[in-house]
Amino acid sequence: MRKLQSTEEFHTLTKEPATIFMFTAGWCPDCRVIDPILPEIEERFSDYTFVSVDRDQFIDLCIELDIFGIPSFLAYANGQETGRYVSKDRKTQAEIEAFISNLSQ
Repeated sequence: MRKLQSTEEFHTLTKEPATIFMFTAGWCPDCRVIDPILPEIEERFSDYTFVSVDRDQFIDLCIELDIFGIPSFLAYANGQETGRYVSKDRKTQAEIEAFISNLSQ
C-alpha cells in the first residue's frame, strides 16, 4: 500500500478511476490488527489503488473530510466520493471486503 505524501497528492488521487484511502496512525492498535490482512484485500480488489493516510500527519485533511475515527476507509472514483467506512471500531477482513464489494465504480 502506498503512503500519501501530500494533500495535493490526495486531491489528484481522488480523480483516478478507483482509489481507496485508509486512514490510520502508528499508535492505533486496531489499525495494527488489520495490517496483516491488507495485502490479501489489495490483491482481491486489484482494480483499486490503495493509499495509506497517516492521520497525525494529515490532521487538517481528516478534519476537512470528517474522519474522526480510525481505522477508516474512504473511496473515490473520478473525483466523486463513492463510499466511506468511517468509525473508531475495529474492522474485520469480512467487513472491509463487504464495504469494498458494495462500492459503485
